[in-house]
Amino acid sequence: MKRPTVAFYDFACCEGCQLQVANLGEDLLDVLDIVEVVEFREVMSEKWDRNVDVAVVEGSITNAHAVGRITEIRKKAGVLIAYGSCATIGGVNGMKNRFDPDDIRKYVYGDRYKLFPSERTKAVHQVVPVDYFVNGCPVYPPEFIQVLRAVLQGTTYPVPDFAVCVECKLNENVCMYERGVTCLGPVTRAGCNSWCINNGNICYGCRGMVSNPNEKGTRAVLDKYGISGELIRNKMSMYNMCSEQDPA
Repeated sequence: MKRPTVAFYDFACCEGCQLQVANLGEDLLDVLDIVEVVEFREVMSEKWDRNVDVAVVEGSITNAHAVGRITEIRKKAGVLIAYGSCATIGGVNGMKNRFDPDDIRKYVYGDRYKLFPSERTKAVHQVVPVDYFVNGCPVYPPEFIQVLRAVLQGTTYPVPDFAVCVECKLNENVCMYERGVTCLGPVTRAGCNSWCINNGNICYGCRGMVSNPNEKGTRAVLDKYGISGELIRNKMSMYNMCSEQDPA
């Protein structure tokens, strides 16, 4: 039986999510048994210019060339997966949306800035239809495998829409606020198994905001620990400046 073809594409990003997939180890070998990877810049030099069953897209869309390229990929792909924060919510590239685009270009490229066209950063779904989302910076490997399985089985993958705090409590972590550290877990979409907090870090909001954040609960936490809402808004802007909803 013919294996489904899978191609990995990247736009404005660090390609860290591709590295996450490349480092899956034995799990990656299991995936390769059931699909045919036809393009994957981090691990192979071959290019694929034909239709593909599954396109896995990393990176945000930042200029007209990228818009044209992602549009062509969408036309050729049976299923499109956006994975990683840059692709799903705009990611760190979206921070430039807080400023005038020409000011950003001048800052980066100097007097030759007109040679480097740029637009406001967009997530992939803000340009073309996306079938599946894998959030995170970088992606959480078990979730990526889960989504890929859903794609191959033709089933849906409901992206979790509750706070990271829920997973954090299930993992019996001491709350970062109790440690005197500001964390974005109360307003950030779960699905990563509170990966960062499990390893001693804070939540940076890389999975995007829950659709209906518990504002009263969040404000109660901030008031309890004397933290300003402005600080939280600034922290959320690191990943969430392309969101249709206000990151505040």
